[in-house]
Amino acid sequence: MTSSADFLDDFLAFCLAGKTPSARSGVAASGVRWTWQGEGVLLFEPGAQTATQSVLVSAGIHGDETAPIEMLSRLVADIASGAAPLAARMLVILGNIGAMRAGVRYIDDDLNRLFSGRHGHLPSSAEAPRAAELETLATRFFDGIAHGKWHIDMHTAIRASVFEQFALLPFTGAPLSRAMFDWLRDARLSAVLLHREKGSTFTHFTAERCGALACTLELGKVRPFGENDLARFAASDAALRRLIAGDAPAEHAALRVFTVVAQIDKKSDAFTLNVAGDVPNFTPFAAGAELARDGDYVYRVTHEEERIVFPNPKVKPGLRAGLMVVDTTDATLASLE
Repeated sequence: MTSSADFLDDFLAFCLAGKTPSARSGVAASGVRWTWQGEGVLLFEPGAQTATQSVLVSAGIHGDETAPIEMLSRLVADIASGAAPLAARMLVILGNIGAMRAGVRYIDDDLNRLFSGRHGHLPSSAEAPRAAELETLATRFFDGIAHGKWHIDMHTAIRASVFEQFALLPFTGAPLSRAMFDWLRDARLSAVLLHREKGSTFTHFTAERCGALACTLELGKVRPFGENDLARFAASDAALRRLIAGDAPAEHAALRVFTVVAQIDKKSDAFTLNVAGDVPNFTPFAAGAELARDGDYVYRVTHEEERIVFPNPKVKPGLRAGLMVVDTTDATLASLE
């Protein structure tokens, strides 16, 4: 057991230690109400005012992506002390705590591929119960809410990137939101990637099932706890703080937009990816380049230029080994609603 003050001062250390708060709810020094909803899950509600939006912020869906986890823990402390004003309902989630403790991406299966019910196909996976739990918590948080709904899911990439900090938006068939793009510019992200097919990520679940404006942020590279320079991500942190404070976006930086045109899947252990292990995300390839082969399956670039994102030949058979994207900046920005 621990006091609420200790609990809010270092949320990350508290969760890694497997502690339980002495009370399930309370009021922080800032006057914000908090409710412990389970391991790594904390609900904040503004004390004296009616919330105008609900914001889910998650990190640690992959256990080794530590910078966003540290950012979120620091934000929890600042909300509790009053250093970060809160005008929104806010659900804080640290996702795969078992993997965080082990310093690995996941224990059995990639948690960010188990949402929208896919966890039901892997009942023996260490990650399956957590995916089901997070679906329930997110649904409960957003259900019946008439005001704005947001989900910011923060990650880091395995490898370097031509665009160090970028976002991914899930596909639901709904028009793209100008409010989301304004927020991404405020976070000074360099690029955004648009999916064209439905997926099984956490943000796809909250966008489709809950109607949230949802995005996945990729902030730098994977590093161990304590080795992150969080100043590199100050713009995203500041934009998140403005969002939960109810403030308007402050920046309108340039933003490149890419759309997925193909997915390279690993079908078997015979799969080969003709991409060097240190090739950054968004590296361009010209038409005709052969990038992957797996038995009779061959992937060649068909557009004048395609860029590869998340190349990873080490994934399990049946999973994505890379995304191919093309630049759609002008057309996308002209279509925003």
